[in-house]
Amino acid sequence: MHTKYKYLLILLLSFGFIACEIDDTIEPNLPPEAVLPPLNTNGLDFSNYVALGASFTGGFTDGALFIAGQQNSFPYILSQQFGNATFTQPLMNDNIGGLLFNGAPMADGSFGPRFFFDGAGPATLPGTPTTEVFAGTPGPYNNMGVPGAKSFHLLFDGYGNPANLATATANPYFVRMASSPTATMLGDAMAQNPSFFTLSEIGGNDVLGYALSGGDGTNPITPSAGPPGVGFDQTFGFIVATLTSGGARGVVTNVPYITDLPNFTAIPYDFLDPDDPRIGPALVPQIDALNQQLYGPLDNIFTAFGEPDRINLLSPTSANPLLIHDEDAIDRSAEITAALTPQLGAQTAAAFGAIFGKARQATANDLILLASATIIGTEAAGVPAPVNVNGISFPLPDNLVLLPSEQDEIRDATDAYNLTIGAVADGNPNVALVDLNAILTEASTTGVMFDDFTLTTSLVTGGLVSLDGIHLTAKGYALMANKFLEAIDDEFGTNFIESGTTAKAVNYPTNYSPTLQ
Repeated sequence: MHTKYKYLLILLLSFGFIACEIDDTIEPNLPPEAVLPPLNTNGLDFSNYVALGASFTGGFTDGALFIAGQQNSFPYILSQQFGNATFTQPLMNDNIGGLLFNGAPMADGSFGPRFFFDGAGPATLPGTPTTEVFAGTPGPYNNMGVPGAKSFHLLFDGYGNPANLATATANPYFVRMASSPTATMLGDAMAQNPSFFTLSEIGGNDVLGYALSGGDGTNPITPSAGPPGVGFDQTFGFIVATLTSGGARGVVTNVPYITDLPNFTAIPYDFLDPDDPRIGPALVPQIDALNQQLYGPLDNIFTAFGEPDRINLLSPTSANPLLIHDEDAIDRSAEITAALTPQLGAQTAAAFGAIFGKARQATANDLILLASATIIGTEAAGVPAPVNVNGISFPLPDNLVLLPSEQDEIRDATDAYNLTIGAVADGNPNVALVDLNAILTEASTTGVMFDDFTLTTSLVTGGLVSLDGIHLTAKGYALMANKFLEAIDDEFGTNFIESGTTAKAVNYPTNYSPTLQ
């Protein structure tokens, strides 16, 4: 403890002892404690609660699935409020997170350990996962949350088949927990004859995969139209109809605007700030050379062809936009090649044309993915200097940027999904709806209150979203559980909120220690 704080603490304690000596005969004049009514479940049967969903349901946080996160999943928190003595989950083997495939980590670094806060920002926890994909315990489980699941995956009978991992049509988390290689997520949920269910974030991954790939086409948005197992609308309707077919009641959620999450907002478009200690010391000495050899010539070429603001000179005193690849931009590779050939020669000029033909500086309308934080300022593989520094002298690739047109696609799909979800919930008296879209919008603008805490979507400091910039913290999942309880009260006449049968914010952390393994 710092010396000045130690003496301050001693001083405050001494005042406390003095106050006790003076006032020990005075009765405190405190208001009487409010007496809350007993819980009234209004006939709802929570005895066999089954949670079906994706990563939020599973308790995924800080970029991984691990025991502590699973034990703070919103379904587990709900089960405690429901009074369920048992709520089974496919627990991982450790608090490191990540998976082993036949005893080895994935060569591409995927399914690695969780993130932790190292004092500056998210960092990967040192250590090796101990959870083997092929050594899981078959379910079904009360918590049927499978990270990465899209709507149609809930109906796919090969999603838990180990043989399908080679073609990426199976999910390693479901491989660990599926009751058989041909089981479906919905089938395993229904096999438990649920008396109550939650169906959460269905549709989220259907747009999130597209967003996390920068809209580059490798992970398309699920269409609304199509039969069950293909299009979102009929798939969602079929799932809800199946879950309620035996008389079970439950809660569904709509889809938030995922681009409000810090994975898409934490990195500013004008990241190249001379005053930023992360990049300024390396950037500033290069600005004159960059302007003379790259930005100036490109600006002249684009201006000559009617695009004066596509590239501007770098400023040594104010924040500068990142250099990005824009698939929607006019391709100026031929013009760049022709303009630079006299000075650089045909071969080098053609290389410049290929690299910068669809380049531009980012604007406030672009979203830069969080994954770019480890890429910006590094050297692009196979590209010769000096045009090889990602985001500075080499455009950030398409998969790290969401252009305005791509953001529109995500929002349009989300709106369409939510119309379907709302209609299904409105048309089924056994279903309540949680408006996750409104909750995230509130958190990203004014912040959302949870007991004495105001939770926002700011990365690290906001308290709602974990270090991966997408999934919630334990405190965020506790808030989510309470929002489910509010919806249950509103739809089914229970009194979880009024009776105080809720999760308390103070009981749930926002960060997990790196020593937790």
